Amino acid sequence: MPNVLSSDSARPVEARMVEIVFPDHTNHLGTLFGGQALAWMDKAAFIVASRYARRTVVTARSERIDFHVAVPQGALVELLARITATGRSSMQVEVEMHTEDLLTGDHRLATRGGFTMVALDSHGQPTPIRPLDDPAPAPGPGANPA
Repeated sequence: MPNVLSSDSARPVEARMVEIVFPDHTNHLGTLFGGQALAWMDKAAFIVASRYARRTVVTARSERIDFHVAVPQGALVELLARITATGRSSMQVEVEMHTEDLLTGDHRLATRGGFTMVALDSHGQPTPIRPLDDPAPAPGPGANPA
């Protein structure tokens, strides 16, 4: 099961966000504007990458964004961002955005896309991060494993 909590030794690989679609988020059809969906997805990718790397991160690339269903005004959207791979300083993040009808509880995949995030040092240069498959260091003596 992915670690979703933060600690000194744990690196979260998943983050969730929930938003509601208000009128200022919609296009002329009354559905979520694609640019707003991308902004929320990038934000979710930023959060999970920042928590994983514990460094300043920036978006280097967005990849194939697939819009599956329109999201109407008034719907909730839940974004799930997962780190799927790491490089020397980069993280591949897959983001899914699901829509939920507040009255019926109906959930549907609305949008899915990939983002490449890069960790930076204090000089704004790419900096190494822990590989995804590298286990976290063991807690020190007297540490309370959560």
